Amino acid sequence: QVQLVESGGGLVQTGGSLRLSCAASGRTFSTYAMGWFRQAPGKEREFVAAIGGRGGITYYAGSVKGRFTISRDNAKNTVYLQMNSLKPEDTAVYYCAARFGRPLMGQYEYNYWGQGTQVTVSS
Repeated sequence: QVQLVESGGGLVQTGGSLRLSCAASGRTFSTYAMGWFRQAPGKEREFVAAIGGRGGITYYAGSVKGRFTISRDNAKNTVYLQMNSLKPEDTAVYYCAARFGRPLMGQYEYNYWGQGTQVTVSS
């Protein structure tokens, strides 16, 4: 069982930056791929970024590539999402998720989810 707790959301102006963190429980964190997803009001949850257990493989949605960076610190059982050049369309609840094995982009491939953290980008 893996428990995930996100933090770092908030209100930021267009062009600003935020760093989200997701702290995981358990002693086998490095065996889990981690993903970030987001859900805007009235929209379905969508993939943002994913990273393999050792951090060597990363995937990004086209809408965030070049602006967001996913990383992880296995010693701290934490995954991060650095978000730069934020746009109003990035406004959403951001969720981190975990799955045993390799990173994938489909939300239904992930077994464990955090409670989400709100990111609001003002224009």
